[in-house]
Amino acid sequence: MCRHLAYLGPPATLRSLLTDPPHSLFRQAWAPRRQRYGTVNADGFGIGWYTDGDPVPARYRRGTPIWGDPSLPDLARVIRSGAVLAAVRSATEGTAAGEQAAAPFADGRWLFSHNGRLDGWPESAAGLAARLLPAGPSGAAILLSLEAMVDSAFLWALISRRLRAGEAMAAALAATIAAVEAAGGAGRFNFLLTDGQAIAATASGDMLWYRRRPAGSGAPGSGAPGSGAPGDAAPWSVTVASEPDDDGPGWTEVPARHVLTATPSGVSVRPLAPAAPGGPASPGSPSTRDRAASPGLPASPSRPASPGLPASASVPASHGRPAPHSVPASTTTSASKGF
Repeated sequence: MCRHLAYLGPPATLRSLLTDPPHSLFRQAWAPRRQRYGTVNADGFGIGWYTDGDPVPARYRRGTPIWGDPSLPDLARVIRSGAVLAAVRSATEGTAAGEQAAAPFADGRWLFSHNGRLDGWPESAAGLAARLLPAGPSGAAILLSLEAMVDSAFLWALISRRLRAGEAMAAALAATIAAVEAAGGAGRFNFLLTDGQAIAATASGDMLWYRRRPAGSGAPGSGAPGSGAPGDAAPWSVTVASEPDDDGPGWTEVPARHVLTATPSGVSVRPLAPAAPGGPASPGSPSTRDRAASPGLPASPSRPASPGLPASASVPASHGRPAPHSVPASTTTSASKGF
């Protein structure tokens, strides 16, 4: 479980994308408003971004809560990019800890994040690997090369094989979900993927939202150098996220069991294949981590998100262990103060 976000558009600072919005990804680490499973996202974070002239993204990841990283404020202030993918992590029970377990995962030009879980991890992965990976040494090599022993890295290995074989991003995500379910796997598979040119994402077990808007409408990167001359068509941006980072207009919720492809030029959404017989596990499948955090929030994108936030910013013990860092003193003040 996690919160994640991808952005494409005019170059913008990481600060404007990840910490400045009133309900930013930074804030969602301790005060998510629409998180159905888990309560905080304190098991690490990661940011990936692209620079001009280099198709391979850079990453900055840590295994600690995003609010406790002393280097992030300076980085977020000075790093500017037109293509970013970031996530804050709430770890699936039984998975590894540390920065290698934090999204985004990478392979060549692609960045990937997973909001959800593979039910039965790690035992369930054995049967799936036997059915979905090559037999013999090549399949074993794939498993041994996982960045971390986590369900998300295993699912990423299945997806990245398809990408390297030439499948389009949305097709690779959809086909992986279909293959896992057909092989008896179950879980929640909200995937987020980018190559720096387009975004592909799935809504399969949890919420997903997007917003496309022109520069000059409050979008990150508005007014940035090179963002457009008088008379030019205004550049557009697109953001795809687990939940809206503000209460402004334009956010659209992706229907359940759909796959999205987005660029600044447009967004397309189409259904995923029906779940295999038996279907994915119900949202209430047992897990000590999967407590509905905010069941009273509306699902409809036509209704603004509730502005009410918890009165206290103290974070509950992170899934049975003390939170490693104290949370910012008040959720009623801007989370990005000091960034």
